Amino acid sequence: MFWKKRTSEDRPQQMEDAMSCGEIIATPEAPATPSANPTSHSQVDQMLSYVYEKARPITEGKLADYIPELANVQADSFGIAIATTKGKVHKIGDADFEFTIQSTSKALTYCMALELVGRKEVLSRAGVEPSGDPFNAIEFSPVTRRPFNPMVNAGAIAISGLLRDVLGVEKAFDLMLDRFSRAAGRQLSLNESVYRSEAATGHRNRAIGHLLLSVGAMNEPVESALDLYFKQCSIMVTATDLARIGATIANLGFNSLTNEQVFDIDAVRDTQSVMFTCGMYDYSGGWAYEVGIPAKSGVGGGILGVVNRQLGVGTYSPRLDGNGNSVRGIASYRMMSDSLGLHSFDLTNTGSEFVSSFFTSDRAEN
Repeated sequence: MFWKKRTSEDRPQQMEDAMSCGEIIATPEAPATPSANPTSHSQVDQMLSYVYEKARPITEGKLADYIPELANVQADSFGIAIATTKGKVHKIGDADFEFTIQSTSKALTYCMALELVGRKEVLSRAGVEPSGDPFNAIEFSPVTRRPFNPMVNAGAIAISGLLRDVLGVEKAFDLMLDRFSRAAGRQLSLNESVYRSEAATGHRNRAIGHLLLSVGAMNEPVESALDLYFKQCSIMVTATDLARIGATIANLGFNSLTNEQVFDIDAVRDTQSVMFTCGMYDYSGGWAYEVGIPAKSGVGGGILGVVNRQLGVGTYSPRLDGNGNSVRGIASYRMMSDSLGLHSFDLTNTGSEFVSSFFTSDRAEN
Protein backbone atom coordinates (compact mmCIF):
# COMPACT_ATOMS: atom_id res chain seq x y z
CA MET A 1 0.00 0.00 0.00
CA PHE A 2 1.31 3.46 -0.91
CA TRP A 3 0.47 5.17 2.39
CA LYS A 4 1.41 3.92 5.83
CA LYS A 5 -0.63 4.60 8.94
CA ARG A 6 0.68 7.12 11.41
CA THR A 7 2.60 5.81 14.40
CA SER A 8 1.35 5.76 17.97
CA GLU A 9 3.52 8.83 18.68
CA ASP A 10 1.40 11.00 16.37
CA ARG A 11 -1.54 12.98 17.73
CA PRO A 12 -4.95 13.77 16.19
CA GLN A 13 -4.30 17.52 16.38
CA GLN A 14 -1.17 17.06 14.29
CA MET A 15 -3.30 15.60 11.52
CA GLU A 16 -5.72 18.53 11.64
CA ASP A 17 -2.87 21.04 11.51
CA ALA A 18 -1.21 19.18 8.65
CA MET A 19 -4.45 18.96 6.67
CA SER A 20 -5.05 22.67 7.12
CA CYS A 21 -1.69 23.61 5.64
CA GLY A 22 -1.81 21.07 2.83
CA GLU A 23 0.33 18.32 4.32
CA ILE A 24 -0.32 14.90 5.79
CA ILE A 25 1.43 12.73 8.32
CA ALA A 26 2.25 9.70 6.20
CA THR A 27 5.22 7.95 4.65
CA PRO A 28 5.25 6.84 1.00
CA GLU A 29 6.61 3.40 0.21
CA ALA A 30 6.80 3.82 -3.56
CA PRO A 31 5.96 6.34 -6.28
CA ALA A 32 2.27 7.09 -6.55
CA THR A 33 0.18 6.32 -9.59
CA PRO A 34 -0.24 9.28 -11.97
CA SER A 35 -2.25 12.02 -10.32
CA ALA A 36 -5.65 13.05 -11.63
CA ASN A 37 -4.76 16.50 -10.30
CA PRO A 38 -1.19 16.96 -11.62
CA THR A 39 -0.92 20.65 -10.66
CA SER A 40 -1.17 19.86 -6.93
CA HIS A 41 1.95 19.15 -4.90
CA SER A 42 0.58 18.67 -1.38
CA GLN A 43 0.74 15.23 0.16
CA VAL A 44 -2.98 15.37 0.89
CA ASP A 45 -3.73 15.74 -2.80
CA GLN A 46 -1.22 13.03 -3.67
CA MET A 47 -3.00 10.69 -1.26
CA LEU A 48 -6.39 11.60 -2.77
CA SER A 49 -4.98 10.98 -6.24
CA TYR A 50 -3.76 7.55 -5.20
CA VAL A 51 -7.11 6.59 -3.68
CA TYR A 52 -8.96 7.98 -6.70
CA GLU A 53 -6.83 6.04 -9.20
CA LYS A 54 -7.13 2.81 -7.19
CA ALA A 55 -10.94 3.07 -6.92
CA ARG A 56 -11.71 4.44 -10.38
CA PRO A 57 -11.34 1.09 -12.26
CA ILE A 58 -14.04 -0.48 -10.06
CA THR A 59 -17.15 -0.97 -12.18
CA GLU A 60 -19.19 -3.29 -9.97
CA GLY A 61 -22.65 -2.23 -8.84
CA LYS A 62 -25.64 -0.74 -10.61
CA LEU A 63 -27.64 2.48 -10.68
CA ALA A 64 -30.71 3.00 -8.48
CA ASP A 65 -33.13 2.42 -11.36
CA TYR A 66 -36.18 2.00 -9.11
CA ILE A 67 -36.32 5.79 -9.19
CA PRO A 68 -36.56 6.40 -12.97
CA GLU A 69 -34.62 9.68 -12.99
CA LEU A 70 -31.69 8.12 -11.13
CA ALA A 71 -31.29 5.55 -13.89
CA ASN A 72 -30.27 8.37 -16.24
CA VAL A 73 -27.20 9.62 -14.36
CA GLN A 74 -23.65 9.22 -15.66
CA ALA A 75 -22.58 5.86 -14.23
CA ASP A 76 -18.83 6.56 -14.39
CA SER A 77 -18.91 9.85 -12.45
CA PHE A 78 -16.60 9.72 -9.43
CA GLY A 79 -15.34 12.37 -7.04
CA ILE A 80 -13.80 12.65 -3.56
CA ALA A 81 -13.53 15.68 -1.26
CA ILE A 82 -12.09 16.26 2.21
CA ALA A 83 -12.84 19.40 4.25
CA THR A 84 -11.18 20.30 7.54
CA THR A 85 -12.97 21.99 10.42
CA LYS A 86 -10.77 25.02 9.72
CA GLY A 87 -12.25 25.47 6.24
CA LYS A 88 -9.60 23.90 3.98
CA VAL A 89 -10.89 21.67 1.15
CA HIS A 90 -9.04 19.06 -0.91
CA LYS A 91 -10.84 17.38 -3.80
CA ILE A 92 -10.35 15.30 -6.91
CA GLY A 93 -12.32 14.00 -9.89
CA ASP A 94 -16.01 14.89 -10.19
CA ALA A 95 -16.14 16.38 -6.70
CA ASP A 96 -18.20 19.33 -7.97
CA PHE A 97 -20.63 17.27 -10.04
CA GLU A 98 -24.19 17.72 -8.73
CA PHE A 99 -26.41 14.78 -7.76
CA THR A 100 -29.39 14.32 -5.47
CA ILE A 101 -28.67 13.90 -1.78
CA GLN A 102 -31.25 11.11 -1.27
CA SER A 103 -30.91 9.26 2.07
CA THR A 104 -27.85 11.25 3.11
CA SER A 105 -30.42 13.93 3.98
CA LYS A 106 -31.73 11.74 6.81
CA ALA A 107 -28.80 12.65 9.06
CA LEU A 108 -29.51 16.36 8.63
CA THR A 109 -33.27 16.18 9.17
CA TYR A 110 -32.71 14.05 12.27
CA CYS A 111 -30.30 16.67 13.62
CA MET A 112 -32.88 19.39 12.93
CA ALA A 113 -35.63 17.45 14.69
CA LEU A 114 -33.50 16.85 17.79
CA GLU A 115 -32.74 20.54 17.97
CA LEU A 116 -36.34 21.69 17.43
CA VAL A 117 -38.27 19.34 19.72
CA GLY A 118 -35.71 17.47 21.83
CA ARG A 119 -34.63 13.88 22.24
CA LYS A 120 -37.76 12.62 24.04
CA GLU A 121 -40.19 13.69 21.33
CA VAL A 122 -37.94 12.46 18.54
CA LEU A 123 -37.57 9.05 20.21
CA SER A 124 -41.36 8.82 20.34
CA ARG A 125 -41.31 8.75 16.52
CA ALA A 126 -38.23 6.61 15.77
CA GLY A 127 -35.75 4.56 17.78
CA VAL A 128 -31.96 4.36 17.53
CA GLU A 129 -31.36 0.63 17.04
CA PRO A 130 -29.87 -0.97 13.90
CA SER A 131 -32.59 -2.86 12.07
CA GLY A 132 -30.81 -5.57 10.12
CA ASP A 133 -33.41 -5.05 7.39
CA PRO A 134 -33.23 -3.33 3.99
CA PHE A 135 -33.52 0.46 4.09
CA ASN A 136 -37.00 0.39 2.55
CA ALA A 137 -38.40 -2.40 4.73
CA ILE A 138 -41.99 -2.06 5.89
CA GLU A 139 -41.23 -3.28 9.38
CA PHE A 140 -41.21 -1.68 12.83
CA SER A 141 -39.82 -2.72 16.20
CA PRO A 142 -42.16 -5.32 17.72
CA VAL A 143 -41.51 -3.77 21.14
CA THR A 144 -42.01 -0.05 20.47
CA ARG A 145 -44.14 -0.28 17.31
CA ARG A 146 -41.96 2.44 15.89
CA PRO A 147 -39.29 2.46 13.13
CA PHE A 148 -36.00 1.02 14.33
CA ASN A 149 -33.98 4.15 13.55
CA PRO A 150 -34.16 7.42 11.56
CA MET A 151 -31.63 6.33 8.92
CA VAL A 152 -34.01 3.87 7.22
CA ASN A 153 -36.98 5.06 5.16
CA ALA A 154 -39.61 4.40 7.81
CA GLY A 155 -37.77 6.36 10.48
CA ALA A 156 -36.86 9.17 8.10
CA ILE A 157 -40.47 9.55 6.95
CA ALA A 158 -41.56 9.72 10.59
CA ILE A 159 -38.99 12.49 11.16
CA SER A 160 -40.19 14.34 8.06
CA GLY A 161 -43.72 14.16 9.45
CA LEU A 162 -42.48 15.61 12.73
CA LEU A 163 -40.72 18.48 10.96
CA ARG A 164 -43.88 19.10 8.92
CA ASP A 165 -45.84 19.38 12.17
CA VAL A 166 -43.35 21.73 13.84
CA LEU A 167 -42.39 23.96 10.92
CA GLY A 168 -45.70 23.98 9.06
CA VAL A 169 -46.61 22.64 5.64
CA GLU A 170 -45.91 25.89 3.81
CA LYS A 171 -42.51 26.64 5.38
CA ALA A 172 -41.02 23.24 6.21
CA PHE A 173 -39.14 22.58 2.97
CA ASP A 174 -37.80 26.13 2.62
CA LEU A 175 -36.47 26.02 6.18
CA MET A 176 -34.99 22.57 5.57
CA LEU A 177 -33.31 23.70 2.35
CA ASP A 178 -31.96 26.77 4.13
CA ARG A 179 -30.43 24.64 6.90
CA PHE A 180 -28.85 22.22 4.41
CA SER A 181 -27.45 25.20 2.48
CA ARG A 182 -26.00 26.79 5.60
CA ALA A 183 -24.30 23.51 6.50
CA ALA A 184 -22.77 23.30 3.00
CA GLY A 185 -21.82 26.97 2.90
CA ARG A 186 -23.64 27.70 -0.37
CA GLN A 187 -27.20 27.88 -1.67
CA LEU A 188 -28.52 24.43 -2.63
CA SER A 189 -31.52 23.73 -4.86
CA LEU A 190 -34.27 21.22 -5.55
CA ASN A 191 -34.13 18.92 -8.58
CA GLU A 192 -37.73 19.13 -9.76
CA SER A 193 -37.42 16.18 -12.16
CA VAL A 194 -36.15 13.79 -9.50
CA TYR A 195 -38.72 15.07 -7.01
CA ARG A 196 -41.57 14.41 -9.43
CA SER A 197 -40.13 11.01 -10.31
CA GLU A 198 -39.96 10.04 -6.64
CA ALA A 199 -43.46 11.34 -5.95
CA ALA A 200 -44.89 9.43 -8.91
CA THR A 201 -43.27 6.09 -8.02
CA GLY A 202 -42.91 6.18 -4.23
CA HIS A 203 -45.76 3.78 -3.48
CA ARG A 204 -43.77 1.73 -0.99
CA ASN A 205 -42.99 4.89 0.96
CA ARG A 206 -46.69 5.76 0.91
CA ALA A 207 -47.42 2.36 2.44
CA ILE A 208 -44.85 3.13 5.15
CA GLY A 209 -46.48 6.50 5.76
CA HIS A 210 -49.91 4.98 6.33
CA LEU A 211 -48.45 2.32 8.60
CA LEU A 212 -46.81 5.10 10.64
CA LEU A 213 -50.18 6.79 10.91
CA SER A 214 -51.83 3.57 12.04
CA VAL A 215 -49.41 3.13 14.99
CA GLY A 216 -49.45 6.78 16.02
CA ALA A 217 -45.94 7.65 14.80
CA MET A 218 -47.26 10.23 12.33
CA ASN A 219 -50.10 12.73 12.23
CA GLU A 220 -52.48 13.29 9.34
CA PRO A 221 -52.33 14.10 6.50
CA VAL A 222 -49.81 11.51 5.32
CA GLU A 223 -49.31 12.94 1.84
CA SER A 224 -47.83 16.28 2.92
CA ALA A 225 -45.27 14.49 5.11
CA LEU A 226 -44.33 12.24 2.20
CA ASP A 227 -44.11 15.25 -0.10
CA LEU A 228 -41.59 16.83 2.27
CA TYR A 229 -39.63 13.57 2.37
CA PHE A 230 -39.54 13.30 -1.43
CA LYS A 231 -38.33 16.90 -1.68
CA GLN A 232 -35.59 16.53 0.94
CA CYS A 233 -34.21 13.54 -0.96
CA SER A 234 -34.20 15.55 -4.21
CA ILE A 235 -31.91 18.37 -3.05
CA MET A 236 -28.85 18.73 -5.26
CA VAL A 237 -25.37 18.47 -3.70
CA THR A 238 -21.80 17.66 -4.68
CA ALA A 239 -19.12 15.58 -2.98
CA THR A 240 -17.57 18.89 -1.93
CA ASP A 241 -20.88 19.92 -0.35
CA LEU A 242 -21.00 16.64 1.58
CA ALA A 243 -17.45 17.19 2.81
CA ARG A 244 -18.30 20.71 3.98
CA ILE A 245 -21.49 19.49 5.65
CA GLY A 246 -19.45 16.75 7.33
CA ALA A 247 -16.91 19.33 8.51
CA THR A 248 -19.75 21.45 9.93
CA ILE A 249 -21.01 18.44 11.90
CA ALA A 250 -17.47 17.51 12.94
CA ASN A 251 -16.95 21.08 14.18
CA LEU A 252 -19.80 20.77 16.70
CA GLY A 253 -22.27 22.27 14.22
CA PHE A 254 -20.17 25.34 13.39
CA ASN A 255 -19.40 26.16 9.75
CA SER A 256 -15.91 27.67 9.60
CA LEU A 257 -16.45 28.81 6.02
CA THR A 258 -19.35 31.12 6.97
CA ASN A 259 -18.53 31.56 10.69
CA GLU A 260 -22.03 30.40 11.63
CA GLN A 261 -23.44 27.97 14.16
CA VAL A 262 -25.66 25.78 11.97
CA PHE A 263 -26.64 22.91 14.29
CA ASP A 264 -27.06 22.56 18.05
CA ILE A 265 -24.12 20.87 19.79
CA ASP A 266 -26.18 18.23 21.62
CA ALA A 267 -28.11 17.39 18.46
CA VAL A 268 -24.82 16.93 16.59
CA ARG A 269 -23.59 14.42 19.18
CA ASP A 270 -26.77 12.33 19.00
CA THR A 271 -26.80 12.48 15.20
CA GLN A 272 -23.23 11.24 14.92
CA SER A 273 -24.03 8.38 17.28
CA VAL A 274 -26.88 7.15 15.08
CA MET A 275 -24.85 7.69 11.91
CA PHE A 276 -22.11 5.50 13.37
CA THR A 277 -24.43 2.59 14.22
CA CYS A 278 -27.11 2.85 11.52
CA GLY A 279 -25.93 5.12 8.71
CA MET A 280 -24.82 2.59 6.08
CA TYR A 281 -27.93 0.42 5.75
CA ASP A 282 -27.19 -3.32 6.16
CA TYR A 283 -23.46 -2.65 6.00
CA SER A 284 -23.46 -0.46 9.13
CA GLY A 285 -21.72 -3.08 11.27
CA GLY A 286 -19.10 -3.80 8.61
CA TRP A 287 -18.56 -0.07 8.13
CA ALA A 288 -18.04 0.53 11.87
CA TYR A 289 -15.60 -2.38 11.89
CA GLU A 290 -13.61 -1.49 8.75
CA VAL A 291 -13.91 2.30 8.37
CA GLY A 292 -14.93 3.35 11.86
CA ILE A 293 -16.42 6.83 11.45
CA PRO A 294 -20.00 8.20 11.53
CA ALA A 295 -21.38 8.23 7.98
CA LYS A 296 -24.56 8.32 5.93
CA SER A 297 -24.99 6.99 2.42
CA GLY A 298 -27.65 7.65 -0.19
CA VAL A 299 -28.85 5.79 -3.27
CA GLY A 300 -27.90 8.83 -5.33
CA GLY A 301 -24.30 7.64 -4.92
CA GLY A 302 -23.06 9.96 -2.19
CA ILE A 303 -21.49 9.10 1.16
CA LEU A 304 -21.08 11.71 3.90
CA GLY A 305 -18.43 10.96 6.54
CA VAL A 306 -17.56 12.75 9.79
CA VAL A 307 -14.29 12.60 11.72
CA ASN A 308 -15.24 14.29 14.97
CA ARG A 309 -13.55 17.66 15.60
CA GLN A 310 -11.32 17.17 12.53
CA LEU A 311 -12.74 16.42 9.08
CA GLY A 312 -15.72 16.00 6.81
CA VAL A 313 -15.46 13.62 3.86
CA GLY A 314 -17.67 13.35 0.79
CA THR A 315 -17.60 10.85 -2.07
CA TYR A 316 -19.77 10.42 -5.14
CA SER A 317 -20.09 7.44 -7.45
CA PRO A 318 -23.59 6.24 -8.43
CA ARG A 319 -22.99 2.52 -8.89
CA LEU A 320 -24.44 0.81 -5.82
CA ASP A 321 -23.96 -2.52 -4.09
CA GLY A 322 -26.80 -4.76 -2.93
CA ASN A 323 -27.24 -2.71 0.24
CA GLY A 324 -27.68 0.56 -1.65
CA ASN A 325 -24.20 1.95 -0.89
CA SER A 326 -21.74 3.36 -3.44
CA VAL A 327 -19.19 0.67 -4.35
CA ARG A 328 -16.39 3.08 -5.21
CA GLY A 329 -17.32 5.24 -2.24
CA ILE A 330 -16.87 2.41 0.23
CA ALA A 331 -13.57 1.41 -1.37
CA SER A 332 -12.34 5.01 -1.13
CA TYR A 333 -13.32 5.39 2.52
CA ARG A 334 -11.59 2.13 3.41
CA MET A 335 -8.34 3.36 1.89
CA MET A 336 -8.61 6.84 3.42
CA SER A 337 -9.44 5.46 6.85
CA ASP A 338 -6.43 3.17 6.73
CA SER A 339 -4.12 5.84 5.30
CA LEU A 340 -5.08 8.64 7.67
CA GLY A 341 -5.88 6.60 10.77
CA LEU A 342 -9.46 7.90 10.79
CA HIS A 343 -11.03 4.93 12.59
CA SER A 344 -12.52 5.97 15.93
CA PHE A 345 -10.55 3.22 17.65
CA ASP A 346 -7.33 3.59 15.70
CA LEU A 347 -4.20 3.21 17.83
CA THR A 348 -3.28 6.84 17.08
CA ASN A 349 -6.57 8.17 18.48
CA THR A 350 -5.66 9.25 22.01
CA GLY A 351 -9.19 10.28 22.96
CA SER A 352 -10.39 13.37 24.76
CA GLU A 353 -7.72 15.65 26.22
CA PHE A 354 -10.48 17.17 28.37
CA VAL A 355 -11.11 13.84 30.10
CA SER A 356 -7.37 13.19 30.42
CA SER A 357 -6.92 16.50 32.21
CA PHE A 358 -8.88 15.17 35.18
CA PHE A 359 -6.41 12.33 35.66
CA THR A 360 -3.07 14.08 35.16
CA SER A 361 -1.96 13.36 38.73
CA ASP A 362 -2.98 9.69 38.68
CA ARG A 363 -0.23 7.12 38.98
CA ALA A 364 -0.39 3.39 38.56
CA GLU A 365 -0.57 1.57 41.88
CA ASN A 366 1.72 -1.39 42.49
